[in-house]
Amino acid sequence: MSGAESGLNERWTYSFRAVPGAVPRAQLRTTLTYTLIPRLRVGVEVNPRSGKEKVNPLLNWLAVTEGRKRPAVMFGTSSDRIGTPTGQSFYATVAKDLSQATGLPVAPYVGTAYSTYQDRFLLIGGLNVNFPRNISALTIFDGVHVHPTVSWSWRRHIFSLILVRGRELGLSYSISF
Repeated sequence: MSGAESGLNERWTYSFRAVPGAVPRAQLRTTLTYTLIPRLRVGVEVNPRSGKEKVNPLLNWLAVTEGRKRPAVMFGTSSDRIGTPTGQSFYATVAKDLSQATGLPVAPYVGTAYSTYQDRFLLIGGLNVNFPRNISALTIFDGVHVHPTVSWSWRRHIFSLILVRGRELGLSYSISF
């Protein structure tokens, strides 16, 4: 989760994710988002294998940008956790790049998400680690399970491997234009 404003040169982002062993809703996912203003992205998520909710709204609002000592604050919504068959999630997070303070290329985030599938709030969090050659590792805790990812970015493209619940291997691709 980045606490920096998005540029307006590439307003659209398309992504596709496949996780063959996951619950049907999470097996195939496509998203298309649009940056309305540098701190507000809206979009749609399509889960063609979902039984009920095949389309979910997406929103990510960067309410407070990250400063030298100040963490970023974000609010948004997307489909519920990757392991749920249905539902919408509403979240609030704080994130901070700690590389200047620690000398390590790390950026943690923590927050809460309301799960409509489980009808409860969950504590969420994660840690992003940047490596040389445009490689990063992100560990995601969705309030129930941990999902490690490894990504490689090249220009407008991001290629990722995700290990859902430590068991199901998935692939993801996104492009901004």
